[in-house]
Amino acid sequence: MYIIGLALTLKPGAYEGYKKAHDELWPELAKGMRDNQVNMAIFRDGLRLFLFATAPDARSWDRSREDPILNDWNREMANYLETDGNGQLAIQPLPKAFGFGQFA
Repeated sequence: MYIIGLALTLKPGAYEGYKKAHDELWPELAKGMRDNQVNMAIFRDGLRLFLFATAPDARSWDRSREDPILNDWNREMANYLETDGNGQLAIQPLPKAFGFGQFA
């Protein structure tokens, strides 16, 4: 099993829009994740978001990230999340500090 943790930062005052977008997740985006057996949860601590995801293997995760709809989604998310100097979402990979059981 492939697991990944990522951190993102909300723009101040953007949580409601971010939450609404995820509550109304685009069906074609959900299909791409489902087709690649990606499971995901996003946790919030103030303005920080922590994404935890699993997939059967790294290739399945990568395929889900190659879906062309993801570019449109990321552009939409740039309204709510901090971006880098190139306008891309500022996503920070998180090193695994501990794993147990199926996450070991």
